[in-house]
Amino acid sequence: MAADGARTHDLVVYGATGFVGRLLADYLAGHAPEGTRIALAGRSRARLEEVRAALPPAGRNWALLEADSTDPESLRALAESTRVLATTVGPYARYGLPVVEACARAGTHYADLTGEVLFVRDAIDRCDAVARETGARIVHACGYDSIPSDLSTFLLGRRAAADGAGGLRDVQLVATARGGFSGGTIDSMRAQVEALQENPALRRVIGDPFALSPDRAEEPDTRQPRDAGLPTRTADGRWTAPFVMAPFNTRIVRRSNALQDWAYGRELRYSEVMGTGGGPVGAVTAAGVTAGLLGAVSAMSFAPTRGLLDRVLPAPGTGPSEAAREKGWFRMVVDATAEDGRRYRATAGGKGDPGYAATAVMLGEAALALALDGDRLPDRAGSLTPASAMGEVLVERLRAAGHTYEVTER
Repeated sequence: MAADGARTHDLVVYGATGFVGRLLADYLAGHAPEGTRIALAGRSRARLEEVRAALPPAGRNWALLEADSTDPESLRALAESTRVLATTVGPYARYGLPVVEACARAGTHYADLTGEVLFVRDAIDRCDAVARETGARIVHACGYDSIPSDLSTFLLGRRAAADGAGGLRDVQLVATARGGFSGGTIDSMRAQVEALQENPALRRVIGDPFALSPDRAEEPDTRQPRDAGLPTRTADGRWTAPFVMAPFNTRIVRRSNALQDWAYGRELRYSEVMGTGGGPVGAVTAAGVTAGLLGAVSAMSFAPTRGLLDRVLPAPGTGPSEAAREKGWFRMVVDATAEDGRRYRATAGGKGDPGYAATAVMLGEAALALALDGDRLPDRAGSLTPASAMGEVLVERLRAAGHTYEVTER
């Protein structure tokens, strides 16, 4: 494990030449406090120089570090050089485990953007114990997957506890957003489908609502809502469709609950759906979204149709234009019932394409919290979640960055 005095950087952006890596670097150059020691890392120094030259003035003198996920020695040196490593290099199941392992051994805090259940499960099994020994905070899901879900439920649990309402019971998130897909997101979805084809037994992991639990045997015997597979209606008449991120986000929230000694309640039932509006238009949209998701998953499951999708979907390293990113937004409404029957609502939202512009804010603030706010963070190490690793500190940072996180009693 590297001594803090030997670390020459506070924060390294690994994957800085990728689509989201560039957005993250740009955000940090405009928002990191003066004097924060930041470096950019990737496989090609020439490409790193191009990224650095296009940054706001504060980032144009940042150090450049060459590292490759296939070169363990380069990852060891990278991890030992910094207090925090934020990585955008995916698919994480394909490239991420060596990076997590290097950070865990070095005692280096780590943040990523993964939405891959299988990767996080592997990272927990391989690296949690080592990271707890070295003091590394390994924090997955620090973007739109899954910060709004995780922090909203964290705030609901705290509010119910402060009011003496007991734990949370039934919690449902309804997501609405405007945004696009990048090639990296598509590549991650493809990698998980391929993993399931190679090892069908992994379907049990994917299907387990407590797949990311720190101790599966200790989880309460609470029947969890199934990830929605059909259009449904909320109590107030709004139509909903399956939410593509629900199978991952729900498991992160449940892990957060367990890591905090079930602070949200032992009877927590948590689900997520996508809001499509009311009336006939909402119904038709819900049906269309459902059919589209089923079609995409089916197409990715077969090599011939997967090849056709590759011709029309974004390639790795690409994503929405700047104009499209600026027009994007997200809003999540999370309704909860506490053990004593009181009802609460959390609202999370922000401007910018949720998977890219808003995600750069989320990962940027998470990385800065790990690098600069250590004395205010919960006293935890190991394989963590945004809520269990940073909690209220990250909520404060995101509010200051312009995102909304509110809780009211209904």
